[in-house]
Amino acid sequence: MQPKHPCHRAFRKTLPALAAVAALNATAQPADVAKDQTQLPAVVVTGEIAYRDRTPAIAPTLTYGQDYFQRFEPSTAGDMVKRVPSATFASDVLEFDAVQLRGLAPAYTQVLVNGKQVPGGADDRSFWLDRIPAEMVERVEVLRSASANRSGDAMAGAINIVLRDAYTFDGSYIRVGATRYDDGKVQPTVGLVSSSEALGGRILVSLNVQDRYNPKLKRSDRFDGPGGDLVSYEDQSDTRNGRDYSGTMSYAAELGPGRVKLDGFVVKTDRKQKEVSHETEFDDGDILNNDVPGLTLVKQTNWGIGAEYRLGVGDGTTILGVEHARFKDKSVESEESYSYLNGTWDASEGEKTGFDSHDKESGLKLAHRRGIASAEMEFGLDLRARSRLTKYTEFEWEGAAEGDPVVYEEDGVIASTIREKRADPYLMFSGTAGSLDWEAGLRYETTRSKVRSDSGSNSSDYRTALPSLHLKYALDAASRINLSLARTVRRPAFNEMLPELLDGEYGDNDYIGNAGLRPEVADGVDLGFERRLGKRGVAGVNVFYRKVKNLIELTNTGDPSETSIEDWEDDVQDYMDDNGVDRATAEAAVPFDPDSFVYTSRNVGNGKVWGIELDLSTPLTALGLPETGVFFNYSWLDSSVQDFMGKRRFNNQARSLYNIGFIHNLPEWQGSFGASYRKQGRASSRVLGEEVVTTYGGDLEMFVEKRVDKSFSVRLSAANLLNARKKEVFHKFDTQADQLNRDYDEYEVESEKAGPRFQLVARWAF
Repeated sequence: MQPKHPCHRAFRKTLPALAAVAALNATAQPADVAKDQTQLPAVVVTGEIAYRDRTPAIAPTLTYGQDYFQRFEPSTAGDMVKRVPSATFASDVLEFDAVQLRGLAPAYTQVLVNGKQVPGGADDRSFWLDRIPAEMVERVEVLRSASANRSGDAMAGAINIVLRDAYTFDGSYIRVGATRYDDGKVQPTVGLVSSSEALGGRILVSLNVQDRYNPKLKRSDRFDGPGGDLVSYEDQSDTRNGRDYSGTMSYAAELGPGRVKLDGFVVKTDRKQKEVSHETEFDDGDILNNDVPGLTLVKQTNWGIGAEYRLGVGDGTTILGVEHARFKDKSVESEESYSYLNGTWDASEGEKTGFDSHDKESGLKLAHRRGIASAEMEFGLDLRARSRLTKYTEFEWEGAAEGDPVVYEEDGVIASTIREKRADPYLMFSGTAGSLDWEAGLRYETTRSKVRSDSGSNSSDYRTALPSLHLKYALDAASRINLSLARTVRRPAFNEMLPELLDGEYGDNDYIGNAGLRPEVADGVDLGFERRLGKRGVAGVNVFYRKVKNLIELTNTGDPSETSIEDWEDDVQDYMDDNGVDRATAEAAVPFDPDSFVYTSRNVGNGKVWGIELDLSTPLTALGLPETGVFFNYSWLDSSVQDFMGKRRFNNQARSLYNIGFIHNLPEWQGSFGASYRKQGRASSRVLGEEVVTTYGGDLEMFVEKRVDKSFSVRLSAANLLNARKKEVFHKFDTQADQLNRDYDEYEVESEKAGPRFQLVARWAF
């Protein structure tokens, strides 16, 4: 459930990579592996085509190296992740921010950085991938099922973004480029990555400055119902213009009998989103024209530091890690409306929302791994503490005459503090028996949360046992079967926990949060088959199922909404005026029969999610085309939830997703070219007062590159060549009764387009 209140609408977006990378390298690789690993030269680009890697992990994992994505010049980690199986997005055109694995809402997908949970500033706890520059990423892992040594917030699966570190990268290179957008504007980008020996160990530094720009055009047509009369239309320009500054540092060295790693990051975002709308309404022969300028200013800063020490103790390894990250957001959204009735000024008004947020998160990890009999045992304790302070300030303005200056006055403040503490012990065993690899574990997550707002203070305390079992059986040297069973959770969104009344959140209905919500819990199974094709290709199929309990759904408290009370009071006043009676007599004569109410969130539902995932990545050597590589993945997704109207799918779950493409290398020319096509299926959502159906056009991308030895390359890439559109159809209602009876308040068709985007990038290694 995601409310539409203006306090939440604009600011869940652009929450940067608070990448907690407070462990920039640590969990990505065990110490005994990383210690002896061969350092990699800083090759800009090779002529060899990269394919999906086949990992030795027992839990089902898909791994894609940086070179798998680089030919198409992704700008962010989101641009990379959009190419992997089941990674859908509900973003605007050309924006890939909050990933929805298997089509479920972003809150169901766990995003990790170097194997560690990262904090995000969004109300629903999701993490936005579009603030991690692609140049910082070494590889992307898709973790389809949960293990005991990871947090259980991964109902749909997890995306692990593994960043470059000092022990897997050696040398330096610069990336310089420019992107031309559909409106003719050109925006630059520049990045530097450098790693070398220093201070008795190895150090890596990366710096990136990236202009972010996305000009879009929107058109909305509104009717009094499907097939009904046109009541209004709107044309809107929406331009998002900003700049991200980011930097990371990683240091690793031998210290005494073990190894120490220190790391840190900083991300600063400045963004301006300008929306200009022109709306025309038709009402009983009158024509009302509205000019609606809107402006959103986003200023966000976040940073994090971390340290880890790995120590060999006897036959085992002990790991101690600490981390701390902070995120500050100070953003303002404003919108004015200037109305003209039949060409004459009628009204001027405006609304503004200020959002101030300060998130702090600290973590401590203690773990030990050692052999025991013919197996390996790992046990540990993860401690986390988080605080979130937010303040929404509402302002209003109303002009008395045309041309009056815009002077906002404060109209209300909602301030809240959420504190959450977790202590999660776990125990895990793994081993091999012939052709069978196995892993079994148990994680016990305990959570204490305290919510404080203007309405008072509330506390909750819950515990969840999360068992997991993974089996991997080798049929032969090329083929294997994976079976995974795991229990996972989804904790309540922060806005669902705030006991603050939001007037008119769902049509005429109000909403109030519930601090006593418990997490959703899912029991899941994944069954997969994978086969190696030749020396470098791989193909796989996976079937998954999740049974979700304690589903958080909207429920009616039975209390009347503010709108119902105001409407009844107006009726009482009218009765008094018409009949000359006192208020007590009028109240007795006018029945109070509310048709809109106060709703809240409760753990009342159950749901099911299932689907099939196919993927292929291979050279065409068998067809005599060793320099041509193809990739393909397809996901068929489905689900079932019971709400106040009956059965539906999980909100915004795409019905399908596929990626298909090729890369052809030209060794004699030291060049290559390729193309890819992505198509996401239809999605729908239904909440109280509104139903939405969303469709996306296909996204065609192409590139051509020229290499000069192994030190320089230049690449021209293009995205959205088909000028794909996002189309949304809104069914809007005032009350639940209207929604059940299909008595429309409004039926709206909205389309959005952004145009093609061209990028020229050069890399130089030194």
